[in-house]
Amino acid sequence: MNADVKPGKTYDLGSLRAVLSTGSPLSIEGFEYVYREVKADLQLASISGGTDINGCFALGNPMGPVYAGELQCRGLAMDVKAFDEMGKEIIDQQGELVCCKPFPSMPIYFWDDPDGRKYNDAYFDVYPKIWRHGDFVIVTKRGGVVMLGRSDATLNPGGVRIGTAEIYRQLEQLPEIDDSVVIGQNWKDDVRVILFVKLAPGHELSEDLKAKIKLTIRTNASPRHVPAKILSTPEIPYTLNMKKVEIAVKKTIQGEVVKNKDALKNPEVLDVYANIAELQTD
Repeated sequence: MNADVKPGKTYDLGSLRAVLSTGSPLSIEGFEYVYREVKADLQLASISGGTDINGCFALGNPMGPVYAGELQCRGLAMDVKAFDEMGKEIIDQQGELVCCKPFPSMPIYFWDDPDGRKYNDAYFDVYPKIWRHGDFVIVTKRGGVVMLGRSDATLNPGGVRIGTAEIYRQLEQLPEIDDSVVIGQNWKDDVRVILFVKLAPGHELSEDLKAKIKLTIRTNASPRHVPAKILSTPEIPYTLNMKKVEIAVKKTIQGEVVKNKDALKNPEVLDVYANIAELQTD
């Protein structure tokens, strides 16, 4: 989409019936691109689950309608809901993705965890006996699911919880930006939003570009989403299954130990984020 590729005009896609998207939330613009430039009469299924469950909490349904920005339905045998902070089910509001009953592919223990403490802390420490996966979602009235990004990477500027997916969605519209990662930095008894951008070839992070980024985010998301600082980076860290690792970046800039580096595709990139002088000043 960013490269303006138009597969539907270049190739014979007559036999193509479905496209599945995963790894990170697919934006509304991504849905529109597929139906406009790939094929109008196919099923675009955005799916979401996890390597740890070897399956999907929400996915596609070839018999149902597709709504831009929305996963069509929840998986069979998956009692998936959105919970508020009090553990109450909510509809059409941002909440934590939970699965209220055991499911067929649920892991039942971790290696080297004889008392089950690590396993419990990973999934059941917020809502006892209910699996909390660590994603912000909206479950819609029609039964679809909108993915909003990792809840453990939540931004809390001024005490207001916001997800990162909406910021990424706005940046995808800017040709100057090739990739990005956003984190919340603990700062002066609050949290400030820090945005790292990997620039497209031929562009530099000028003051004009910073102003354009902030205006785009403010206009299409909210003032709360606007980053306090925008910094250039040569690379963005990803897991082996191509998910941005916001938490690892946050821990690195705050001088904390990053565990499970073996799960990263490019762990050496984290060195770029260590000891950044601009993050120690107003």
